Amino acid sequence: MARGRPGHVRDYIFRELLRGPLHFTLIDPDKQSAEDAGRLARAAADAGSHAIMIGGSTGITTQKTDATVDAIRKQAEHLPTILFPPGAAGISAKADAVFWMSMLNSRNRRFIIEEQRHGAKWVKRLGLEPISMAYLVVEPGGAVGEVGEAELIKRDDPDTAIDYALAAQYFGMDFVYLEAGSGADEHVPLEMVKAVKSEVEIPVIVGGGIRTADAARALIDAGADIIVTGTLIERVVDVRSTLMEFLDHFRKVVRERMERLGEQVGERERWRRRSG
Repeated sequence: MARGRPGHVRDYIFRELLRGPLHFTLIDPDKQSAEDAGRLARAAADAGSHAIMIGGSTGITTQKTDATVDAIRKQAEHLPTILFPPGAAGISAKADAVFWMSMLNSRNRRFIIEEQRHGAKWVKRLGLEPISMAYLVVEPGGAVGEVGEAELIKRDDPDTAIDYALAAQYFGMDFVYLEAGSGADEHVPLEMVKAVKSEVEIPVIVGGGIRTADAARALIDAGADIIVTGTLIERVVDVRSTLMEFLDHFRKVVRERMERLGEQVGERERWRRRSG
């Protein structure tokens, strides 16, 4: 995606959300060569993913990120590239935008504001589009929970997740991301996703431990607006076929959800007319 006016990636996401939930593919620059990352992005684009996120918890350098983003843009030029950095070292001038995120439940202020403070001037100078996001790490948390020194949100504690998510909304953040950790055995609990979605007005992103289309369906039904998968494509041989199958099912689920919403709106309108 060619860089446009300020806010064009954010606007693209919100515009696409009007059509239903979205799928983002996460590619970790430390997990494969830049050339292989480009091929993964091409497969994701062909399968119908809506954006490519670039980032990881460990081993991230500016050099690796630059090379990875460059390769991805060449292979999937129509999709936005959004940085998902663990810190200032994960910022690249080659990307379209950066999720400007704060791990609100970290015990270390470095991940709440210090990395952001150090990186802010570079985002401005490089002309990157910042997209504000609250990042909440839920049990089991994985590497990101350890590296980010997160005070993990317990799986049976949706109230704490709601508190953080509402705080994020009132801070003016664009998104809230519920993260179970890359490669987690379990995704974020459905009850937590449903509870958070019922209380906030900003889009809810869910990632970590989502390996099957059935899991994605359940999360969408619970209220997830954006599903992020990364490990899904790291552990298979035929990436394109795997993503095609996953996203074909994903689109079917989205259509069903939008049809249900349409029916609900139609029913409310009929009742409004009768009562009027």
